Amino acid sequence: MTTTDQDLPEFREMGIAAVRLLQGVLYADDQSAWDALLANESELTDYFARIGLVLIVDHGDEMAYLRQIEDDQRSHGYDRLPRLFRRTPLSFDATLLCVVLRDEYRRFEDEDLENERCVIDADMLFAIWKSFFPAAEDEVKLRKKMGTVLKRLEDLKFVRRFQESPEVWEIRLLLKARLPLSHLETLRDSLRESIEEAKST
Repeated sequence: MTTTDQDLPEFREMGIAAVRLLQGVLYADDQSAWDALLANESELTDYFARIGLVLIVDHGDEMAYLRQIEDDQRSHGYDRLPRLFRRTPLSFDATLLCVVLRDEYRRFEDEDLENERCVIDADMLFAIWKSFFPAAEDEVKLRKKMGTVLKRLEDLKFVRRFQESPEVWEIRLLLKARLPLSHLETLRDSLRESIEEAKST
């Protein structure tokens, strides 16, 4: 049995926002989807809660995304819901680059009063990145490794390529949301300890 136009419920604009959120983070520059989200925020919150998802809307930074309900909150039948989002822990290199990028975003917020977007030149990023590795490390391999990690973070919507030549990357607000300053220091110290141990072996 096929679905015809007559079988479909009446179209609602909130569907645009719902699909965008299921695809990933929604930013205000996606104007029609953002407007639909704001107009139907309460209903969308209830809708996603029924399938085990929490709608996070940051009105100040004008972004929204979904996260899975925490395990300790999955009671009253919600523990029976299959997970929509798989947990895929970041590798050491990806976590390290996230910390470097989040530090750059913090500096941008504190010091850059002229630009709306936080962007970083790939050469400058590489200079910071390679400082965490032994001086004898092959720079060509390090650069290739950083490029691979950047693509991974781009898939996660943490960064996006802002300019091709010279290569420039934009650090997205989602990284700020997922790695708050309260966690940054602890994570940085942990990574630094791991790096120092690796260098001494």
